[in-house]
Amino acid sequence: QVQLVESGGGLVQPGGSLRLSCAASGITFSIYTMGWYRQAPGKQRELVATITSALRTNYTDSVKGRFTISRDNAENTVYLQMNSLKPDDTAVYYCRGQRAFSAYWGQGTQVTVSA
Repeated sequence: QVQLVESGGGLVQPGGSLRLSCAASGITFSIYTMGWYRQAPGKQRELVATITSALRTNYTDSVKGRFTISRDNAENTVYLQMNSLKPDDTAVYYCRGQRAFSAYWGQGTQVTVSA
């Protein structure tokens, strides 16, 4: 049974930081491309960042220079370090694992950026 479990969300003030974690089980984590997506109220889910098995990273333009994706294959965990948070970053953040034609999603964690 595949499980992706996100944690680390919460309420933070503008300019603050959060680190999201996604613990995976039931997959050979090291060979999966892992990603973070987000969905704000009334908007479509969008890609935030991905990291491949070869550690290549990709970011959406709005988070470049502020967010960092990383992975620990020994812990089967992918992280998203979010700095200089803005109100526009408010969303439910989802973890995704993808390999070939298989893709799995976590249940999401809420991030709210507000004064």
